[in-house]
Amino acid sequence: MKAIVYIALILGVICSLVNGELTKIASVLDRAGQLEDWLIATRREFHQYPELMFEEFNTSATIRRHLDAMKISYKHPVAKTGVVATIGSGSPVIALRADIDALPIEEESGVPFPSTKPGLMHACGHDGHITMLLGAAKLLKERESELKGTVKLLFQPAEEGGAGGDIMVQEGALKGVDAAFGLHLWPTIPTGVLATRPGTIMAGAIQFKVTITGAGGHGAIPHLTRDPVVAATSAVTALQTLVSRNTSPFASAVVSITKLWAGGAAYNVIPDEAHFGGTMRATTDEDMKKLRHRLEKVVQGQAESFGCTATVDWMEETMPYYPPLVNDPSTADFLGKVAGEVLGDTHVITDVEPTMAGEDFAFIARAVPSAFAFLGIRNDTIGTTHGLHTAQYMMDEGALKLGAAVHTAVVLRYMETGGDLSKLLESKSSRHSVKDEL
Repeated sequence: MKAIVYIALILGVICSLVNGELTKIASVLDRAGQLEDWLIATRREFHQYPELMFEEFNTSATIRRHLDAMKISYKHPVAKTGVVATIGSGSPVIALRADIDALPIEEESGVPFPSTKPGLMHACGHDGHITMLLGAAKLLKERESELKGTVKLLFQPAEEGGAGGDIMVQEGALKGVDAAFGLHLWPTIPTGVLATRPGTIMAGAIQFKVTITGAGGHGAIPHLTRDPVVAATSAVTALQTLVSRNTSPFASAVVSITKLWAGGAAYNVIPDEAHFGGTMRATTDEDMKKLRHRLEKVVQGQAESFGCTATVDWMEETMPYYPPLVNDPSTADFLGKVAGEVLGDTHVITDVEPTMAGEDFAFIARAVPSAFAFLGIRNDTIGTTHGLHTAQYMMDEGALKLGAAVHTAVVLRYMETGGDLSKLLESKSSRHSVKDEL
């Protein structure tokens, strides 16, 4: 009898704690919903004024204007145009990150608030990322007196090729940070669903340009030339087996040739040079290193077989190599659990298939334990179905309040654990075990 009473008391204490925690998370979501009009208006402002990497001067100024209005302190510039804001004090220290740059795309979305800058567009959701993080800033600032630690808000430039995340790390933005989290809006996942996974979630990526040099001449006498066009096309064909014959069938890698060009205006002249280029992706540094080496060997061999020479430019000065984005397993598990409290367990995917897209949050994930997740924005009813990096891209703005709430809940729950993520997991498992025992 005493044992039953003892267990009942334990269950009552656990239930009261759990209910208190869930009530707090529910209040975060409710408050985020109250901010929805502000979130939508803020996102649309950013959408109308896109800026390319390291040129996000107006974007940065707008972010700082919002932070000033919230009375949140910040450091600027970081990584040239970035901003690092701080709320709270002491340990643990959590970082939340949003990328802020746009793409060189002419918008064709048809929304009533299109880009005002010809040839530029927020086609990768970064306008939404900024807005969700500003929403979290507002929610966390309102609770600053309750915070049991510090949160850093990283508004990071140059994700689209400039490795702004790497520069932020190098400049010390992650100094003292215990864990970092990032969200990316994702148009193949339904609105209201968050997807993550432990381990590799996004691939490493690098771009390349190949130049084949021969000896041109008249197209009527090709036997007196060393034709670089034939050599280039042969090399492109040979590279189609690069992945299948150099990486394990159980690994993931991609080599795509996306450009091929040679010659001038004349149709009867064999040029001295031919060029092609593309992108290489792999889910491990080891496979990337191997594929880079083999691509150079294959290209040079094909060129030599036609009496030509070849050079490979990996373009790392302008578009640095992005390593694979690897989620820390415990941190990813924690993010999934907290997202389940906000969105509902049935709206969280914890084993999403990795994507071969690249993301410079990878540099942050190499510096501190981190978790990255995709937040769905697909809504067939309103037509938010177009892919990232397309001129037709649109987002379901109903996801903004959800992203702001998830960001906020992650901070609150992390601070409750004091940085010991096992406490959250144990509290959930113990709750189930007590129920099972009764």
